[in-house]
Amino acid sequence: MERKVGTVSRGIRCPIIREGDNLVDITVNSVIEAAESEGYAFRDRDVIALTESIVARSQGNYVSVQNIADDVKAKLGGGTIGIIFPILSRNRFAICLRGMAMGAKKVVLMLSYPSDEVGNALLTYDQLDEAGINPYSDVLTLEKYRELFGENKHEFTGVDYVQYYSDIITEAGAEVEIIFANNAKTILNYTDCVINCDIHTRVRTKRLLKEGGAKVVCGMDDIMTAPINGSGYNAKYGLLGSNKSTEDTIKLFPRDCQDLVEDIQSQLLEKTGKHVEVMVYGDGAFKDPQGKIWELADPVVSPAFTKGLIGTPNELKLKYLADNDFKNLSGAELKEAIAKSIKEKDANLVGNMASQGTTPRQLTDLIGSLCDLTSGSGDKGTPVIHIQGYFDNFTD
Repeated sequence: MERKVGTVSRGIRCPIIREGDNLVDITVNSVIEAAESEGYAFRDRDVIALTESIVARSQGNYVSVQNIADDVKAKLGGGTIGIIFPILSRNRFAICLRGMAMGAKKVVLMLSYPSDEVGNALLTYDQLDEAGINPYSDVLTLEKYRELFGENKHEFTGVDYVQYYSDIITEAGAEVEIIFANNAKTILNYTDCVINCDIHTRVRTKRLLKEGGAKVVCGMDDIMTAPINGSGYNAKYGLLGSNKSTEDTIKLFPRDCQDLVEDIQSQLLEKTGKHVEVMVYGDGAFKDPQGKIWELADPVVSPAFTKGLIGTPNELKLKYLADNDFKNLSGAELKEAIAKSIKEKDANLVGNMASQGTTPRQLTDLIGSLCDLTSGSGDKGTPVIHIQGYFDNFTD
């Protein structure tokens, strides 16, 4: 019988993961038990994905605010530091900010506006237009910001992040000055020791600051790159991708997890006879049209994946073929013609009009987004995802 179902994404229930747990065994056992309980079989090219959170937790990859403070003080001198372009997030950045402030005497906090890098808004463009402010060139003091715009609370959280971040810095024992600007070099009018907290634009920001004469420039990926007093660390991403754990600790992005995905792949091949692909995923890469928030606050969607997930989709647009190449066909004849086109398609469809409108993104970004939406970020209890049929097409 012809298969009637394409891609299926299942959230897999797992035990609560603690430091030191054998994540390979837990994952393999959980997905096999789930398949047995639901009555479905493994197939070649299934995808097994683990949320980055359980990987980092099993690694014990945590740091304290004091660890952050010690690293910041050692790397930036402990005097006046500029902290620029942070995202507006209680979960992602607030505790990092407290640690940074504890490692300095004064913090000049420079916020991008009207929104942060991932779309959390301080203001709207309409507000800027009404006030005659050019966000590309105008620098606002806190006083000018309040005079023009007053208090602005985040649409979803109800938090006035300007006041919230200011309070965090002062409560950490540092003096605070807040400015609003979008040109990285603006901070150099206040201090030459800078932590740039942007995520996806960090390399350019560092270059601009160094070209502008900064004495010390650290990205968040340069803080906590080595353990301090037995803490966790991430040599590649530092504080990037971290999340709040407790009021005094954060969980870092997982490190060194390539062996993990390959070991899971190997064990599942041994136990099921099927060659599956395995990846670790964090944030999905999509944007909310209502809140304008781009979900990707992690440095990458997937920090580790097996080789079969390298690359981008190579797909034909079925509706293009139906409306153009085979517009005079219908029924079984149309189905047969489209199936033939798929089977005979080139290995690389770049530039082919019949592929326009397909999604030219990395497989790991697409699949990671599907996983993130499947697992959610709350209490579903499904930190492992089993995807079937992702690599199928109309002819399978």
